[in-house]
Parts: sequence; structure tokens; C-alpha cells
Amino acid sequence: MVASDLVQLQGVAKRFYRHGEPLLACQDVNLRVARGEFLAVVGPSGCGKSTLLNMVAGLMRPSAGAIAYDGQPVLDVNRRVGYMTQRDNLLPWRTVATNIGIALEIAHIDAAERQRRVERFVKLVGLSGFEKAYPSELSGGMRKRVALARTLIYDPETLLMDEPFGALDAQLKLILHAELLRIWEESGKTIIFVTHDLTEAITLADRVVVLSGRPGTVKLAQTIDLARPRDVFKIRFTERFGQLHELLWSALEDDIRLGEEV
Repeated sequence: MVASDLVQLQGVAKRFYRHGEPLLACQDVNLRVARGEFLAVVGPSGCGKSTLLNMVAGLMRPSAGAIAYDGQPVLDVNRRVGYMTQRDNLLPWRTVATNIGIALEIAHIDAAERQRRVERFVKLVGLSGFEKAYPSELSGGMRKRVALARTLIYDPETLLMDEPFGALDAQLKLILHAELLRIWEESGKTIIFVTHDLTEAITLADRVVVLSGRPGTVKLAQTIDLARPRDVFKIRFTERFGQLHELLWSALEDDIRLGEEV
């Protein structure tokens, strides 16, 4: 494992069984993620993108191959990562502040320190003034901000993000893209970001990995050589963005024609 690598997947495969029949979600996945890298993963539905995140998180074990985190095999729940899914899973009976602080309660952090950290992260995600609001009183974008703050507050080294903005409209996505990049640039965290949206992947990532149709394997790992910091509202109109989009789309196109969705 190279010293700068934080996550390494070597020959990884995952097999499930449905009604007694084997289903191979992914196979022979070889992938390295550098410390501090923003990596996006795209591919057809059912190609094992979420499965890969679950294995890096230690929520499931590979059927073949090995996964290492910071040089150590992932054999159990990986407590050095935070996991943000497409559903925000906020607790409806808790306020914004108490939803964000729940991990600190579980860790038995004292009330004064908990309040200090919650205030910091409420401000970080732009929710000042909404600390006492309940999830039912929030817009979809605000709920995503709460979920992001809840993931960040216990300071995980790596963020695993599984289509976190998939259900939002295009305008709101752009606003949250800008917020996420700002937080990432300030924190230096490693991010593995799964998405169906190729434009989203290019806008955000240092590198985009394209997976094939099921069973998913790496078809292409493309460096995104767009300057940072990025203006998410303008970057997609540049010539280089268009070139990268065409290159990555060509890697996806065959699987799309087979009836898959990206």
C-alpha cells in the first residue's frame, strides 16, 4: 500500500443470494483512494456502487479480495468513517440541534462541550437560527444540511456519501455542492462520493471512477484536471468540463444502451 493511500480495494468481489440464487454485485475491483482525495464513483444502477461503500464502512465483508483502511484490513465496523446516505434519516421528535448532536450524546460527551460543537456545526452548514426547528419544518435542502452536520460533528477521517443530493432539484444541488466543497477544502477530509449524476461527479471530484454494469468492475479512473477552488455555478460551461464529460460518458455509454440507468 502506498504511503499516501488511505483506502485500498484489491480484487474485491461481493456475492449476494436471492431466492437461493447467487447474484454477483461486483467483481475484481481494484481501487486506491489517497488521503484527502475527493473521489466520485459513477456507474449503471445495480453495479455495486453502494455495496462498495458498505464494505469500506465495514458493514459487510467482501466475498473475495481484501479492503484495507490506513494499512489495516477492514474486518469490522470502520469507526474512522462517516456515512451519509440518500435518505437523511433524521429523528422527527428531535430538533435540528439535538439531531446534529446525537452522536456526541452516544459518546457521552458532556453537555457544555456538546453544545459548543453543535453551535459550531450549525453555523458551518448555514443553519443558524434553526437550531430549535424540527425536521418537519425544514426544506429538503435544510434536512440535508442537518444530515451533513450530524455526519461531520464526530470528526470522521473519511466521508462516505451515497447519492446524498439525489432527490434534490438542480438549483438546490448546486448550492449544496458549493457548501460541500467549501467544507472539504477547509477540513482536508477524504471523500468517496457515489452518484448517478455525471455532471455532479465532474463538478466535485479530483478523480472519477466509472464502474461497468453488473457485476461492477472499474472501467476507467479519470483525473479531473479542473482548477480549484471551483465555481460550481460556472465550471460546467468550460471547454475542459465538456471534454471530460464526453470522455466519461463514452465509458458509460455501452452499459446505458444495455438498458441501465445513470
